Amino acid sequence: MVTNLTEEIPPSIWSGWGDPARARPLSAGALEFLRRTLKLASVEATHAPVDLADVRVRPAALDEAVLAELRAITGPEHVSTFDSDRVLHAGGKSTPDLMRRRSGDALDAPDAVVFPGSSEEVGEVLAVCVRRKLAVVTFGGGTSVVGGVEPLRGRFSGLITIDMRRMNRLLHVDPLSRTATFEAGIRGPAIEAALAPRGFTLGHFPQSHQEATLGGYLATRSAGQASTGYGRSDDLVKSVHLQTPAGPFDAGSPAPGTAAGPKLLDVVVGSEGTLGVITQATVKVSPAPEAKVYGAWSFPTFAAGADAMRQLRQHGRRGDMPHVCRLSDTDETASTFKLGGWKTGILSRYLTTRGQKKSALALFVWEGDGRQCRAGKRRSARILRRAGGIPVGPLPGKSWEHGRFSGPYMRDELLTRGVYVETLETAAVWGSVEGTYTSVRRAILDALESNGAAAYVQTHISHVYSDGASLYFTFLAGLEEDGLAQNSRVKEAASKAIISAGATITHHHAVGLDHAPYMAAEIGDLGLKVLASFKTTLDPEGIMNPGKLIPSPLEPQP
Repeated sequence: MVTNLTEEIPPSIWSGWGDPARARPLSAGALEFLRRTLKLASVEATHAPVDLADVRVRPAALDEAVLAELRAITGPEHVSTFDSDRVLHAGGKSTPDLMRRRSGDALDAPDAVVFPGSSEEVGEVLAVCVRRKLAVVTFGGGTSVVGGVEPLRGRFSGLITIDMRRMNRLLHVDPLSRTATFEAGIRGPAIEAALAPRGFTLGHFPQSHQEATLGGYLATRSAGQASTGYGRSDDLVKSVHLQTPAGPFDAGSPAPGTAAGPKLLDVVVGSEGTLGVITQATVKVSPAPEAKVYGAWSFPTFAAGADAMRQLRQHGRRGDMPHVCRLSDTDETASTFKLGGWKTGILSRYLTTRGQKKSALALFVWEGDGRQCRAGKRRSARILRRAGGIPVGPLPGKSWEHGRFSGPYMRDELLTRGVYVETLETAAVWGSVEGTYTSVRRAILDALESNGAAAYVQTHISHVYSDGASLYFTFLAGLEEDGLAQNSRVKEAASKAIISAGATITHHHAVGLDHAPYMAAEIGDLGLKVLASFKTTLDPEGIMNPGKLIPSPLEPQP
């Protein structure tokens, strides 16, 4: 039972996504669409989460001597064993994470949560954990959807979570080099708020932007929704400071280029807390855009739209590529039109008269100098028109941007109404995009419909490269009695289809616990040994984030 509540915790904080004040209920039309599409008897709110007071938490395993050592480092007020804090750090925000907490299961919650205030304090906390043989999970925004912050103890009897929220400062801006140095616990909105008065932006806006931290961005190699223009997090980072069980480690260089051996920065970026704690980072920043120009185009098929994206990237004039490039398949477009109100209804009817009864909608946003953006849009339009696109104006792009961070809130209500919903993503080279899309979509549908249920899968491209593109799948079905088994079945089928297609097991959600079994297929057995050697060097006792990224040698590979 949860005890020692220090404050009233809004339900969607511990059992769902983000700030409950930002959530918006689904309309009656949306609920009816779901009921009919998924062939559900009802979509009444009959699956509400248990009360926070009824969440089950095992007794903390740390003795007072250990707690005293930790409190001496950070101050007593920055070490918590309150059950409420432990529940908040009992996992990430994947659908299985939420299912467990909503059912009242937080039995794997950490034994204590430590809130360090400096890089030095982080190093001292890790030293205690090495000496006391305690597992450590680093926690930024807690937005992992692949089991990246699950408090797995492995062979250790105790576990602490290091919450980075106090380390949230902008440390330095170099306007000439266009770089900025931050502490790693700063969240997305605070990054932009700190840079805006100086005329800069990081330009990194993943769907988790409002909750996620800079350290989380880098630890997971995340890609923002405008990464086609600004670059992914691994493109933006210059250097990081990592506190490891073996000592402090600085990776990266202030120089604009170097030939000084392998790029050790890449050992840290994407390491998912398995090597140490990222405490600060220097990143590239861009001048804040003076204008945004929006455009949307409709294509007769998803394949036609994907080829238009390819042509735009490969044959467009340098600098004309939109910062945001997003293409929905016909199913995602249909649901957008169905649920978008009278304006989308008019648009759907217009496209039908133009011969696109089933269309794939592409959204674009150009950012920067207004004149250059408008010129880039005009030149891009020539390519998109030759590829079979029909321009439909700026409103779809503006509407998407207005609700770009709202998607995860819908999942909370869907679960309450007995609807299973989850996402996964991958990326493939252009020659394999269509085949990967078809096979993974089919695998998801087969897994969801294996017991005779109805399911719905929608897909979009959100990141475009010269050699390929990402694919992001969202899928829904009635929630089975054993929702965790349902989720495992679907994820396994989809992951095997991704590997068979020769695509990457993850494009921007990271590896975590969910994808670790497929890492050998991605990087090979020798690649796994190389990763393990990094961990042996920086984390000899293996205390950092057990079970993530690097699969156990005893775990069979798919």
